[in-house]
Amino acid sequence: MSEQLRAQVLIVEDDADHADVMAEALRKFGHVCTIVGGVERAVDELKHGTFDVLVTDLRMPASAGAAGADGSKAAADGGDAGLVVLRSARKLQPQAETIMVTAHGDVPTARAAFKEGAYDFIEKPLDLAVFRTLVNRAADTVLLRHEAAGGTGAASGAGLGDLVQHEGFEGIVAGSEPMRRILRTVKSVANTSLPVLIRGESGTGKELIAQAVHRLSPRAKGRFVAINCAAETQTLLEDQLFGHVRGAFTGAEKDREGVFEFANNGTLFLDEIGDMPLPMQAKLLRVLETGQVVRVGSNDPRQTDVRIVSATNKDLQGMIARGEFREDLFFRIKGAEVLLPPLRDRREDVPRIVNHALAKAMSRVSPGAPVPSITDAAMMRLAAYAWPGNVRELLNVVQNLIVAAIGEGGDVNSMTLDVRHIPDDVRAAGDEGAGDDDGGQGPSGPGASLAGTPLEQLEKRAIRETLRLAAGNREAAAKLLGIGERTLYRKLKEYGLR
Repeated sequence: MSEQLRAQVLIVEDDADHADVMAEALRKFGHVCTIVGGVERAVDELKHGTFDVLVTDLRMPASAGAAGADGSKAAADGGDAGLVVLRSARKLQPQAETIMVTAHGDVPTARAAFKEGAYDFIEKPLDLAVFRTLVNRAADTVLLRHEAAGGTGAASGAGLGDLVQHEGFEGIVAGSEPMRRILRTVKSVANTSLPVLIRGESGTGKELIAQAVHRLSPRAKGRFVAINCAAETQTLLEDQLFGHVRGAFTGAEKDREGVFEFANNGTLFLDEIGDMPLPMQAKLLRVLETGQVVRVGSNDPRQTDVRIVSATNKDLQGMIARGEFREDLFFRIKGAEVLLPPLRDRREDVPRIVNHALAKAMSRVSPGAPVPSITDAAMMRLAAYAWPGNVRELLNVVQNLIVAAIGEGGDVNSMTLDVRHIPDDVRAAGDEGAGDDDGGQGPSGPGASLAGTPLEQLEKRAIRETLRLAAGNREAAAKLLGIGERTLYRKLKEYGLR
């Protein structure tokens, strides 16, 4: 896959042991697998779930009621049961790709399945490495088709569609409900002429949101210009914003336009506006009220037409109360407000960001090499960390993961990232929060032995702690655990968990 993403995979196989082997091979690669044992249950899942890839045995025992979504039934010996599943998938979930699993003698039938839209087939006994590659390719095909369609279609419900990479949102990886709400707001606000104020902690992606506002706006053909209001002295900031004329100060050998003029008919992003000195705030307010800038050393106003998008990690209203920020400027820049949550409040996005970042980082470290896989234990540890530096810190850690793995001397073409590759400070912080809340009946603390602990208790604890990480979001918890949402729901009922 071009980006190692978690795909939703439906496995249709009457041999439970064989199905478990296939599912385990894919779960290690990060995919979420749902297993069913026949045509009827497969059709039910296709009606109620959303899948990216189907893996179905060609031959399965057929029951009298084993009818597909189109009304067709498998032969008495189940010889075309896989074809019934394929036809049902083409009708109910045309965005998905189907892989046929065949015995040697069924190869001609499997080839015939191509005419009905099968993606590919693989013979038993399975070579698991080949099997994983085939599923990855099929998932990649679904993703590319989904992106080419502009992010519409059934794939947007679950699986690969959880990676938000639609037009205008390049670089933003999100699937959590808070971020989905924010992106819907951004789309709505972008089509207006309102100024936008983006608030959030450092590293949450405020500039990416500002760029999305610009790309989705009627000003998209104009320039997007960003300036950091905290990076310059007041004198330099005034020069950057408004420009100067020749002779305005020592070294001013020719006229120079400021970013307001440079961004005319486009968007100006004022980052860290809360750090702007008070005298500059007054000058900025005047420009926003009139649309006119006066270059340093000149008396001639120049008309500009610029949309302002501002960002800050500070409490501007608190600053207003302390006399550190102008209230009239605050209301001028706060036409619409976007509040970005910290990463710790949307932990379900961590796996998505990690997988996306691994692909990007690997392309820089070792172009052409496949994206390394990451163990569930490592992913859980990353999801458990509080990320004070937010997405920016996570991206840096992902690069360090790859560097650490390469430093061990392993083959870049078959790397697996594990807990030991996580930087010490992140790993240690995860250990501190790895305690237990089973009322003293289970192992507690990172050093506690699990020997002798019933598997049911361990599974119950894992589900409870994962739900806590995912803030109660069942879909996100299921993905972190590597199981289907229905399976999680069944276990919640079985263990009496909420």
